[in-house]
Amino acid sequence: MTPPRWSETIRTHYLSGAANQFVLHGNVHDRMLLPEDDGKNGIGNLADFLVGHQLRKFDLVLSYELGAGLRVERGNELFRRLRPADDLPGEPAKAVAYLDYVLRFLVNLRNLKPDAPPTPEATGAGVIGEEAKPLAGRNFHVAFVLKGADLVFPRAQNPLNYQLSSIASVVRAWSRETHFLEQNLAVFLITENLNDLHPLLATNPRASLVEIEMPDAAELRDAFGHFATRFPKALARFSDDPSLPAERLAGATLGSIESLLKTREYAGDALAESDLADLKKDLVEKDAQGLIEFLEPSRTLDDVIGSDAVKTWMRQDIALWQQGDLEAMPMGYLLCGPVGTGKTYLVECLAGEAGVPVVKMKNFRDKWVGSTEGNLEKIFALLHALGRCIVFIDEADQALGSRDAGSGDSGVSGRVYSMMAEEMSNTRNRGRILWILASSRPDLIEVDLKRPGRIDVKIPLFPSHDRHEGYRLIRALLKRHDLALPDEAPPEVREFLPELVTPGAAESIAIKVYRLVKTRKVDAIEALRDCLDDYQNPVPRDVMEFQIAIAVREASDLDFVPSTFREQFPSHG
Repeated sequence: MTPPRWSETIRTHYLSGAANQFVLHGNVHDRMLLPEDDGKNGIGNLADFLVGHQLRKFDLVLSYELGAGLRVERGNELFRRLRPADDLPGEPAKAVAYLDYVLRFLVNLRNLKPDAPPTPEATGAGVIGEEAKPLAGRNFHVAFVLKGADLVFPRAQNPLNYQLSSIASVVRAWSRETHFLEQNLAVFLITENLNDLHPLLATNPRASLVEIEMPDAAELRDAFGHFATRFPKALARFSDDPSLPAERLAGATLGSIESLLKTREYAGDALAESDLADLKKDLVEKDAQGLIEFLEPSRTLDDVIGSDAVKTWMRQDIALWQQGDLEAMPMGYLLCGPVGTGKTYLVECLAGEAGVPVVKMKNFRDKWVGSTEGNLEKIFALLHALGRCIVFIDEADQALGSRDAGSGDSGVSGRVYSMMAEEMSNTRNRGRILWILASSRPDLIEVDLKRPGRIDVKIPLFPSHDRHEGYRLIRALLKRHDLALPDEAPPEVREFLPELVTPGAAESIAIKVYRLVKTRKVDAIEALRDCLDDYQNPVPRDVMEFQIAIAVREASDLDFVPSTFREQFPSHG
C-alpha cells in the first residue's frame, strides 16, 4: 500500500528538521490500513500506524492516555536501563514532569563522553546507574505519542488555570529548546478537533499541524481489497472489482464500513450495488453524530412552478458542473425571499437535477466552550471526503455568525463567522462543494459572506405577483392531488383570489381544498371558493412587502425579478 499523504508530510518535516512536534487532528479515531512491515493484521488505529510504521526505526517510543497512563510502546529494555526502578505515573501533571525528566536525562546522557566519569551536573539527574553508563554519548531516536491530547490539555474555560498552562508549556518547550531540537525527538499530539486543544499547543508556531483526512476512493479501494479476504460473503458481488463500493462509499469512515461488513458477513448478507447509496447516507450521518443530514433529491427543476429565469441559470451551471468546466461555476448561491417561497424545495429540486448528494447542516452550535468550532471542523472534514456535493444552510442569517457579535456568546459567533468565511472562499472547493444559503432576512447575513468568491449568485424567490399567477400556482398543486381546475379562474372564484400567494400558502390551500372535496363531496371549484372566502394570508402584508423589497435589492441579476416587483420595489430606491 502507498503510505497516506499525511504520513509523508510528517516524514519530510522531521527528517528536514523543520519540526519535531506534530499535532495530528481530523479523522484520528478511524481505522486504517497498516503496512505489511508492521507485523499487524492489516488494519488498526492511528497509534498502531505510528508505532508500527512511522516510528518503527525509533529506539524508544512512549505513549500517554488519560485512562491508561504512561506506557512503553517500543524499547522496553532501553527504558529499563534508563529508569529501572520507577513506577510509571498516571496523573497528567506527574506524567509530563516524569517525561520531561527522562528527555532531559537523555539529552545530558548524549553529551557525556563514554570514558568520562559522570557527575550530577552533567546528567542533570543525579549519578547515572551502572546499566545506563554504556549509553553515554549516544543519541537515541525517541518518540512520545499523546493520545487524546484535548482531554489532557483541553481548551481552558478559565484562562487563569495556571497548572494546566504550566504543563502545556512544558510540552511546548520540547519543540523549542535547542537541546531537544538537536536530539532525535518526535512528539505527536493527537486530537480530533484543533479547537478543543489548549491554545499553547494548538497554535504553537514551532509545531506542524497535520490533518488526518477522511479516506478517499483510492484508500478505500485498498481497504476493500483487504476486506475481500476477511468478509467474502458480504463482498461476494464485488470480489473482482472493489472500485465501485470504494467510490460510492467515499465520505464514510473506514471504521464504520468495517463494522457494516462484519454485520453483513455474520448474517451472510451480500452487499448489492442498489444498497450503496442508502448505506453511504446512513454511515456518513452516523459518523457526523447528528451534525448533518442528507436530503433525498426525489424531484427535479421540472417540479418547480414558475421561476423560469432561475431554472435556466441553474441548469446552465449544472451543465458546466457535469462537463467539468469549472471556471464559470459559482462557489455558492444565496436563496432569499419571504417565508414560504420554496427555498428548501428549490434546493431539493436542484439536487435531483444535478444528481449529487445534498447535505443539510443542522444545529452545530454547542453550549460548551470550543465545541461549536470543533463541530464545524468535523463537518468540513466530512464534506471534503464526500466528493461533489451541495451544502445547504437554512436560516443562514442565524447559523453563520457575525463578525462583531459582542461578548454575549463568548465570541463563538465571531469564530463561526471566521471559519465559515475561510471555508466558503477556499478555491479548492470550486466544483466540489456548492454552498447554498437560504434566508428570508439576507440583510442580516454579513456582507463579506455574500460577496463574489463565496456567494456568486443571489437568487430571489417571490410570492405570486398577481392574482392570475396565484391561481395558476394553486391549480398546479391541486393537479398533484388529481383535482382539475379550468385554465382560467372561474368568476365565482376570481373575486376571492388573494394577492402575494407563496408556494407554501398555496400548498396549504390545496390540501384544504382536497379535504373539503373528500369530506363534503363537493367539486374542486366550490371547495376552492369556500377556502378562499375566509382566507387570511399567514404572513402579514407589511412583513411580506418588507421581505420582498430586501430580496429585490439582493438579487444578483434583475432578470430573476418579475417586472411588477422591479417597479414596485426599485433595487436602488
